[in-house]
Amino acid sequence: MRSLTISGVDASHPGHRVLHGVDLVVPAGTTTAVLGPSGCGKTTLLRVVAGFMRPDAGEVWLGDDLVAGPGTWVPPEKRGFGYVAQEGNLFPHLDVARNITYGLPRAERRDRARVGELLELVGLPGDLGGRRPDQLSGGQQQRVALARALARRPRIILLDEPFSALDPELRAATRDAVAEALRQQQATVVLVTHDQGEALSFADQVAIMHEGRLAQVGPPLQVYRAPTGHRAALSLGEACFLPGRLGDGVVECALGALPVHGAATSGDCEVLVRPEQLHLGAPEAGPCTGEVTRTEYFGHDSLVELRLDGGGTVVRARTVGGDTPSVGTRVSVNVVGEPHVITTHA
Repeated sequence: MRSLTISGVDASHPGHRVLHGVDLVVPAGTTTAVLGPSGCGKTTLLRVVAGFMRPDAGEVWLGDDLVAGPGTWVPPEKRGFGYVAQEGNLFPHLDVARNITYGLPRAERRDRARVGELLELVGLPGDLGGRRPDQLSGGQQQRVALARALARRPRIILLDEPFSALDPELRAATRDAVAEALRQQQATVVLVTHDQGEALSFADQVAIMHEGRLAQVGPPLQVYRAPTGHRAALSLGEACFLPGRLGDGVVECALGALPVHGAATSGDCEVLVRPEQLHLGAPEAGPCTGEVTRTEYFGHDSLVELRLDGGGTVVRARTVGGDTPSVGTRVSVNVVGEPHVITTHA
């Protein structure tokens, strides 16, 4: 196991600067998900780490070894990384076994026991070794690509949106198998993704990227519940922002007087609540009431848009199961759990 340290990295494509002073530490044996929309610089960062691109400035460290920096450049093949791309990029003319052992020393390529171990590690049966890639499903191809990356016993695994081309059910099963294989290997992993659920469920640490900069880095629960700003909050799902007034451990906003522990300042502020924090009831069940103006049904849950009384503030609540009020219904709104104060002004 080796840690990965990225310090002050700038990187550019011709005529366009992509990364701006990126700092990121991935502790040994952990998984970090770099989350952001298309074009924000996620894949460029991964390519710099892998050695496919030279940074314009900054350093990349693998443990105590500098692999990119002023006067230092270690080529990709000598960095000890395993790389899995979005499409898997298996060789179509080679069978599964030869795909997995490609790049190993000649003597190791004939080790069928090792191939069987790797297939088992990624949750595939050993008898797939003789098949060609076109005889496999998309999820099986991605698992073979991971087995190939693990075959050389890399110090760090880099995953570039490896599940995005799969259908939802296959994506979840493949992701679970890959996560288990990486845990067994105690690998240090960097996953690039635009899927917020994938980032939160797969990684020990989430790094939110926007326009070539990291907006926030931290454990999944922390970045979801306590984002540092609008960009970080919206990168991780639905969010409602309300103006408020903070004082004496309570924030006053359109949803009422809500307790906020540990707030040392007072004055104007901005309040974040997630849709799942808003619980709906009969109009007489709470001091805050409103009218349903829109619903979105997803099967497992629904998003309910409300216009609150006394000002017309619009918020969105998440309901679970079939308990979804119809448009025009009047309801009460109660906040469950503590809201998060995004910005405060003394």
